[in-house]
Amino acid sequence: MSNFDHLELDGHALRLFLAVLEEGSVTAAAERLGVTQSAVSHNLTKLRRIMRDPLFTKSGRGIVATAHAQNLAEQARFLLDQMQAFASGAHFEPDGASMSLTIAANDLQRDLLLPTLFRNLEGALANIRMTVVPSLLPGPALLRENHCDLLISPRPPEGVDIVQKRLLTDHYMVFYDPDMRDAPQSDDDYLSARHITVRYGNNRTLEFDEMLENQDVERNIVLRVPNFTAIAEFLRGSNMIATLPSLLEKHALRDFARAPMPLAGLKRGTLDLPIFMCWHQRYQHDPSHLWLREQLEDVATSRLRMPIEHPVSQPTDHGQAPQRTS
Repeated sequence: MSNFDHLELDGHALRLFLAVLEEGSVTAAAERLGVTQSAVSHNLTKLRRIMRDPLFTKSGRGIVATAHAQNLAEQARFLLDQMQAFASGAHFEPDGASMSLTIAANDLQRDLLLPTLFRNLEGALANIRMTVVPSLLPGPALLRENHCDLLISPRPPEGVDIVQKRLLTDHYMVFYDPDMRDAPQSDDDYLSARHITVRYGNNRTLEFDEMLENQDVERNIVLRVPNFTAIAEFLRGSNMIATLPSLLEKHALRDFARAPMPLAGLKRGTLDLPIFMCWHQRYQHDPSHLWLREQLEDVATSRLRMPIEHPVSQPTDHGQAPQRTS
């Protein structure tokens, strides 16, 4: 007998089911919804158990819906419409409202997004109490057990009861002190340079560092620090380089030059850094939580639109870095 029943169904799962059916691909559905492929797979497993049907089968490079899944499609669309109509009656009015919340984030997302979010909440609400805790390597218990109301992380926890949405996609670039060196211009320049990187207190490395290691790319890492905030003072006055998310240029590394990664032949997606906001499904249709998520999305959008204060280093026609000016 199935461990699930119809009461386990929710709008998020139905929306995901329709996305997979319409896209014919788990990868394309994940891209459309702004979630990870593993999140799609977890929710499909849940739906298969509820429906007692495989729902999709492999066909060439994609997947096709079973006859039962095809029959369910119209019902799923109808249910989603009904859910939307039901929820539209609920409304959150920030004027005069109070809010107490906890957000989990590492120092990149914390410094990039949360000061602006807090100021916006202060201006919109009658009273706000916000606690920020480190996300470290987040597991589903962080949200299931109400340790936080909202999680911001490039590594969203997996679980059929965990909802995620991509806030933005950053990419890795090379940061350096322009008073001490030029940007690396070749594979050899990059690999022979002295590198500084981040290793968190729980011994977790950056996903980028893991991907390079898995691709047998060996760098001369001479220094590891516990967070992004610590990078600046070590990088200043040094000939080291740091390959880090480009959005650090907006706060922690605003005083440094940055340049594209010169390594050729990296696997697709190595330099990408998607950042997600995640919450427990119990808050999926909560009006105040929905309003909060909208505020965070607005902040992420506005931060991406902020002008870059320092130009990206570009090679000249002769392949050399621009001359530094005093």
